[in-house]
Amino acid sequence: MARIVVAGAGAIGASIAYHLALHGAEDVVLADRAEIASGATGKAMGGVRQQFSTEAEVRLARESIGFFEELGAPFFEQVGYLFLATTEDGLAELESRAELQRGLGVPVESVDASRVGGLNTEDVLGAVACWQDGVAEPAAVTRELVKRSAELGVEVRERTDVHELERDVLVIAAGAFSPELWPGLPIRPLCRQLVDVGPVASLPPDLPMVLESETGFHFRRRGDMLRLAMTEPMPRWTDREEVDDGLVADWRARLAHRFPSAADAAVDRAWAGLYDMTPDAHPIIGWVAESVYAACGFSGHGFMQSPAVGKAVAEELLEGESSFDLTPYRIERFADGAVFPEELVL
Repeated sequence: MARIVVAGAGAIGASIAYHLALHGAEDVVLADRAEIASGATGKAMGGVRQQFSTEAEVRLARESIGFFEELGAPFFEQVGYLFLATTEDGLAELESRAELQRGLGVPVESVDASRVGGLNTEDVLGAVACWQDGVAEPAAVTRELVKRSAELGVEVRERTDVHELERDVLVIAAGAFSPELWPGLPIRPLCRQLVDVGPVASLPPDLPMVLESETGFHFRRRGDMLRLAMTEPMPRWTDREEVDDGLVADWRARLAHRFPSAADAAVDRAWAGLYDMTPDAHPIIGWVAESVYAACGFSGHGFMQSPAVGKAVAEELLEGESSFDLTPYRIERFADGAVFPEELVL
């Protein structure tokens, strides 16, 4: 059996290594040039949703949700995702996406947003929610998968240069740094940041992930803190992980409006990480050269899609084909000019 080296011990790499072991691979190495979950995975928001704008992404998320449900607390809290619309156009877009999602089996429903305690809904025209969705701890989930992988015989190597490892197959799952392992990958880094504020008194334990459809501003509960994020008005195409204090101030003002009890919550910490962006915001999954396989370019969605990706990649590597249709994610689509942009990149 071939010796498979998986480069990158984030959510995607850990899931691939785990599923390879589950499928009977006996010679698997999971390697990272730093530590487990030390890259984008360890800096992620932790959302797990099925509410995407394209069929391909919805299907990946649908395949993943069951795994998170099996993990359960404390790794995953199924508190739901709530999308708010404050304009007629925003509401029409929400309803259109919800129709697509329901057609693919996602239980999205129109809801009265005022049911969420503490939420200011005076300017909300409508809302949709999927209560199957929720929030998770990306680093903790990844470490759990690495632990299970090691128990199944996977060799875990931290602080390791994969170029120094003997291999028959290289699986590139190194996020924004994947092009360093295979320069032909059309991936570039996008700096994004998050902010924790609090403590906030009397946060509802079942507070969902709350998202403003028009602005992309969203927040979630994490203990007695609130974690904030937002699509930035000017994309920062850089590999420098820097915090923009102006954005922090703007987000705090938005939170004060949407969740008034947190108006005076102090900043606990702010940090930045990197999205591994492709031209169409969809991942690259498949062979890119003889004995080189890519699973990267997840454009901010890798953690929530990692269970389905890990299983599909393991099947293709070991059996020649996957039970999940990976055709939309092949690198050849860029040569053909085919794009189907995912619009809901949060």
